[in-house]
Amino acid sequence: MKTCLKTLCACLGFLLPATSVRAGLTLDECQKLAYDNYPLLKRYCLIEQTTGFTVKNISRGFLPQLTFTGQATVQSDVATLPGALQDMLNSNGYDYEGLRKDQYRLAVDLNQLIYDGGNLKAQEEAAVAEGNAQAAKTDVDLYAVRSRVNDLFFGLLLLEDKIKLNADLQTLLSANCRKMASKVRLGTATQPDVDVLQAELKKAQQDRTELEAMQSSFRLMLSIFTGKEASEIRDLERPAADLPSLGENRRPELRYFDAQINKANAQEKILDRSLRPRLSLFAQGYYGYTGYDMFHDMLSHKWTLNAMAGLRLTWNISSFYTHKDEKRKIGLTRRQIETERETFLFNNKLQTTQESEDIAKYRKLLADDEEIIGLRTAVRQATESKLERGVADTNDLLAEITRENQARTAHSTHQVEMLKHIYELKYTINQ
Repeated sequence: MKTCLKTLCACLGFLLPATSVRAGLTLDECQKLAYDNYPLLKRYCLIEQTTGFTVKNISRGFLPQLTFTGQATVQSDVATLPGALQDMLNSNGYDYEGLRKDQYRLAVDLNQLIYDGGNLKAQEEAAVAEGNAQAAKTDVDLYAVRSRVNDLFFGLLLLEDKIKLNADLQTLLSANCRKMASKVRLGTATQPDVDVLQAELKKAQQDRTELEAMQSSFRLMLSIFTGKEASEIRDLERPAADLPSLGENRRPELRYFDAQINKANAQEKILDRSLRPRLSLFAQGYYGYTGYDMFHDMLSHKWTLNAMAGLRLTWNISSFYTHKDEKRKIGLTRRQIETERETFLFNNKLQTTQESEDIAKYRKLLADDEEIIGLRTAVRQATESKLERGVADTNDLLAEITRENQARTAHSTHQVEMLKHIYELKYTINQ
């Protein structure tokens, strides 16, 4: 089998190549670091080692099988000679004692498998298929990390944008506070007008505190995933908004379904091979009483060496009783796996369609956002001019500042949400 690293690279087709070092982190780098840092990654080497040991143990079925036994028995009766023959032996000077009812044996049995109908080979293939299925299941479990990293990465992008917009809002409010304070000194405005703006500025500062706390929490979680220090996770690079091709689905779940089918096929092969006869060479030797020469043992109660060798043919006919039903069970397992595959592809297609529609929706929203921001900015600037001339009051200005900030926040949110849905679509089809 391949080394753990090669196995990992072959199984995880969705792993992204390492990129060059940059001042800011990219999404690809975060994905790569998260895969390398995730504890589940160790399961690949464990599966490979376990499969290797299992295959080796199965292949040892063709090695000579040695069995050592010791036996001591007491029998209720033993074989004897006819009375006339016993009298004749005694009259000729033979000390006839007959077999003893207590018998002893120290034995070694040797069995060498010659032909097993391909059963051991089928078991090896089944062990490999089981290992591949476990590795494919690990692919599926590890693939979920990609979605979690996406959520954290785009969450941080959105928080960065909101913090920048909050800074712009505070700058705008501070400038208007200074203007209003100047008007108070000139006697053209009252202190409550300044207080309203300062209260809104304090509210923006509170929002900044909450946003930075959320940003710190997201950075900490992403640092745990990637293994980097939280202080290093900043200046995230915005990924490209390129749409994936919808023609090919490379989700690891599909490989897992294939691995399960292969596992079922391997189990069926074992079932078929179990119907074949087995041929083996055997040898037996033992030291004890009685031996193979029973007549000698009737005259002498000494322990002797005995040996036997030959060929043994075994055929488990009872396997035919359950063979048909067992094959049907495996067939049902295959059908169940195919049903799960069809269900997965159906749900995956629904999700792909939904995400494509969401991306189209955000493209339309973004097309209007720039115009809305321009209009809101113009209205706010006009309200500032009206306030200078005394035509508008502070509340009018605050309302327009809030609307402009909301428009900019909506634009930023739509940008990040569209990017997030694009990369969710890539996640859905593994591209």
